[in-house]
Amino acid sequence: MFDWKKPTVQLLGRWQPWHDGHQELFKRALKKTGQVVIQVRDVQGVSAGMGHNDNPFDWDLVCENISAGLSKDGFKRGVEYEIMLVPNIVNITYGRGVGYDFEEESFEESIEEISATQIRMQMREKGELE
Repeated sequence: MFDWKKPTVQLLGRWQPWHDGHQELFKRALKKTGQVVIQVRDVQGVSAGMGHNDNPFDWDLVCENISAGLSKDGFKRGVEYEIMLVPNIVNITYGRGVGYDFEEESFEESIEEISATQIRMQMREKGELE
């Protein structure tokens, strides 16, 4: 059961769409505390900041894609993770250190090469996305 008082890793993103790179990021995050909150910026049809204007998936579909992807590896919403709707956050600002760690994860090349932009382009070529 997801424990809202337990230390938790936050993943913030558009997830347009959720892909194998995100899946690997989740797995790494989960190892840190045993639970993750995935925050979804609801950006369908709007700009999500400089260079991030291609956002075809709505909140419901993003949640479905995340849950479907994570279930392939046996993860369950409400147990290892929760999904949370957040505004179109384009800047994260904080004062002095108050108990948060900001970490950028690096992966092997095969994961780093995964591109949601390329995935969307391939989906459009196949007629799966407008």
